Amino acid sequence: MTGSEMVVLREMRWWDIEPVLELERDLFPEDAWSRGMFWSELAHARGPGATRRYVIAQEGDRIVGYAGLAASGGQGDVQTIAVTRDHWGTGLGSRLLTDLLRAATAFECSEVMLECRIDNVRAQKLYERFGFETIGVRRGYYQPGNVDALVLRLSDPSTSVPPVHPVNGVQGTEING
Repeated sequence: MTGSEMVVLREMRWWDIEPVLELERDLFPEDAWSRGMFWSELAHARGPGATRRYVIAQEGDRIVGYAGLAASGGQGDVQTIAVTRDHWGTGLGSRLLTDLLRAATAFECSEVMLECRIDNVRAQKLYERFGFETIGVRRGYYQPGNVDALVLRLSDPSTSVPPVHPVNGVQGTEING
């Protein structure tokens, strides 16, 4: 196995917050999430009333990516996707986004929204491959750098990802852990 195939995706848990914060600060130094933001999101990611899906990508003992989705009222919102620089171009971003879109389908979301830095062309290309369309711009969304965000929407996320291969005759996405 090579590239992202050696990377395992699994549910993010509280003990992943510190290493995820290290990556967050490295990859998004100007607008990194805080510890409290991750704790708040994970508080809504488990149990029968879960409205979040957070996943990490792990290679051996190292976290090499993470992603999160919030769901509410039939709409999903990609909160974050990040991949370490040494895994750019390996397909890991696509794997993380696929996981989130499967979760959006399980949450019965009819559409998925996200914001993307206007200067992040790599991410924009990923989202376009999945069928996201630009529907607007949020001026100065990313602070403190005052960078604009593209607002992207994907209608019907269930048609944008390949089906999950059945395991023991059961098909679906585990969202409650």
